[in-house]
Amino acid sequence: MTAILRIGLIQGSIREGRFNDRIAGWAARRLEGQGFSLRRIDPRDPHLLPLQTGDEAAADRLRERLGGLDGFVVVTPEYNHAAPGPLKTLIDAASAEWQARPVGLISYGGISGGLRASETLRPVFAELHAMTLRDTVSFAMPFNRFGEDGEMMDADEAARADAAMATFGASLAWWGHALRAARERRPYEKRAA
Repeated sequence: MTAILRIGLIQGSIREGRFNDRIAGWAARRLEGQGFSLRRIDPRDPHLLPLQTGDEAAADRLRERLGGLDGFVVVTPEYNHAAPGPLKTLIDAASAEWQARPVGLISYGGISGGLRASETLRPVFAELHAMTLRDTVSFAMPFNRFGEDGEMMDADEAARADAAMATFGASLAWWGHALRAARERRPYEKRAA
């Protein structure tokens, strides 16, 4: 149970000037500080961006990047009460890679903190046989709350966010180790409906 968990940190936006980079950077620093090994998966990467047009070679590259990971953290904004379409396209381009793995959700947006986006992803990951964490981290109206260094400017808000991230990371570690051990004992096989 002491082996380092390999986690895919998936960015949820392809927009120019996206705020997603700040939130993903903030999350990455905390996850690495908690002992996770991270692999960033950015849908705006030129090798993955063709996923948006159904490019099978890009889908193969995505599946290769997702392969061998013990779990995932998705950093998503909320657009029109849901997760962004390009993120959904990325998720839909893989299948077995998600199975029997934990998925943590970090969201941001307007007054809801992006929670509606997170909730739209839960049934998607359930259908893919992944296990979403109960604990989330969300940021309501974060756009003027992070400094150029990618850290929260208000000490009290930063402390609350760090506490939420500590709970999140502990849950991710528990499920990541438990599901990895289960997959090692008995490979996961999706059952026909």
